[in-house]
Amino acid sequence: MPTRGARWLNSTVLGIGLASLFSDWSHEIATAAMPAFLASLGLSAAWLGTIEGVSDGLSSFAKMASGFYTDKLARRKPIAIAGYIGTALATASFAFASNAWQVLLARAAGWFSRGLRTPVRKALLAAAVAPEAYGRAFGLERAMDTTGAIIGPLSALLIWQLTGHNFHLLFGWTLVPGLLAAGVILFLVNERERTPVPHISFGERLRLLPRNYRKFLAAVGLFGAGDFSHTMLILLATQRLTPSFGLGRATSAGVLLYVLHNVFYAGFSFIAGWLADRFRKNQVLAAGYGLAGVMTLLIIFLPASIWILALVFVLGGIYIATEETLEDSLCAELVESSHHGMAFGVLATVNGIGDFVSSIIVGALWSAGALLIALLPSNPRVNHLLPDNDQARASTSTLRQPR
Repeated sequence: MPTRGARWLNSTVLGIGLASLFSDWSHEIATAAMPAFLASLGLSAAWLGTIEGVSDGLSSFAKMASGFYTDKLARRKPIAIAGYIGTALATASFAFASNAWQVLLARAAGWFSRGLRTPVRKALLAAAVAPEAYGRAFGLERAMDTTGAIIGPLSALLIWQLTGHNFHLLFGWTLVPGLLAAGVILFLVNERERTPVPHISFGERLRLLPRNYRKFLAAVGLFGAGDFSHTMLILLATQRLTPSFGLGRATSAGVLLYVLHNVFYAGFSFIAGWLADRFRKNQVLAAGYGLAGVMTLLIIFLPASIWILALVFVLGGIYIATEETLEDSLCAELVESSHHGMAFGVLATVNGIGDFVSSIIVGALWSAGALLIALLPSNPRVNHLLPDNDQARASTSTLRQPR
């Protein structure tokens, strides 16, 4: 463990941040194109919710297994490299998909590889800095990750135009930043010597995690069950803006609003980390959870104009930045460094279970024309938010035939 006062911005922190940037650049190209690609295959929002939910759930269980296993290894770095390569190859394989099951398998394979590398990456990052710099280190990593998420959708729009609206070439280009991510882990990240934990059972390892950490997990799980994938916000914007913007412009506006979301996500991540190093982390995290509630209330109660949608995407970016930075830094603070892999893996699994449940339910209800029910049951004041069937079909038609 680095000594107090040691320089926190070192080659390992920078390398992990760059790997997150390149990897997110790669899969955000695919994510931005996903709703339109599924629509071109004649698929509904239920499939989008299922693909996101299954992939997130599988990724989360892979994170738990990886965390448990890699705490027992003297060297974790090779697992991280393999995970980045696997994610890059699986994301690029969308280029060969021609039906929903192939998309689901490719996304699940990519997210499984992502799950293997994630607790390893976080444990390597926590080992590279002193505890008083956890917030800044994790905040910088989130900021760079989300910078990739800004570049990704913009790259998708550019590639989409340059390739003549060819989904297969667009997905093929994701391989370039994906493999760069593996390269920077290989050449920039320096793994510190560590003593592996003893070979004890999974259940015993869970019991060794401190009580305060288990309380923290309960709060994370409760929040996660009410959260949903922000890919769904692109679909929300596309559907609600179609009557006033026209079909093609509404599709582009949805992607650009997602870029705005990621700009605030990136910009606020380091600020959240700075706050985490100066104030009580649980209070900063609670404030982030509160912003998520505010965002949902805006969706429910206010008309979906371009300005309201912009505010929704901005709040979504800020609360995700706070949530992810604070959950990681608080997790590292609550658990001894020798058990960081297990702790990060269990945290990711709890988050993934919530994502799996909420994404599938929201996607299925949305397809039935009941976004309202997904967010707030039986509220008669929000009928203006329900997408009518004609409008939903028109939005899907636009995505199938971009202009």
